[in-house]
Amino acid sequence: MVSSRKDALVNGEVYHVFTKSIAGYTVFNDDSEYLRMLDTLRYYQRESPAIKYSRYIKLIDENALYQDELRNLEKLVDIIAYCLMPTHIHCVLRQLKDNGITIFMSNTLNSYTKYFNSKHKRKGPLWQGRFKNVLINTQEQLLHMTRYLHLNPVTSYLTNKAEDWPVSSYSEYINRNKNEEICYFRDVLQIEPDSYKKFVNQRASYQRDLACIKNLIME
Repeated sequence: MVSSRKDALVNGEVYHVFTKSIAGYTVFNDDSEYLRMLDTLRYYQRESPAIKYSRYIKLIDENALYQDELRNLEKLVDIIAYCLMPTHIHCVLRQLKDNGITIFMSNTLNSYTKYFNSKHKRKGPLWQGRFKNVLINTQEQLLHMTRYLHLNPVTSYLTNKAEDWPVSSYSEYINRNKNEEICYFRDVLQIEPDSYKKFVNQRASYQRDLACIKNLIME
């Protein structure tokens, strides 16, 4: 059973949802682990899938029918944007069902923890407490939040270009990953790929500088 949060999340509202690993522990060590989380996000956004996740993983690459079945199920959340980082996850989510975000995050993080612990022969929790969430009130805030997410790998010097980071929704926003879409954002954001790419790139240096200043202040 998923426990309720102090402030209930509201259906139809959009939230920045953030969670990080315990003590900065690296939870994504290679491509297979990133891809596992992407499949987990895709699977658990749906309500009550007909097949178990373990079976879904075995069948999904062999039979497109299971992808179609999953897409036809009602969703708990819309994933509007996401970015996976070595020690944390950012998502922008719109809640569609009561407790949808909480159920989605609980199922996703618990599933990945079981996979990761089994693979690395470890025990115990992987994530630092409950996820954090911030309500996004306007379309302008939403647009800037997606840019912040997509620039996270650049800010952290993991890559110099947002489009070179393969585990964020940026490629969907600039129409480079249409065959593997996870996100649903076109009804809330009017994105023109070339303009959005310019919008993101013009902020890259500033966001890096801002992160450096923040680190200096906190030291």
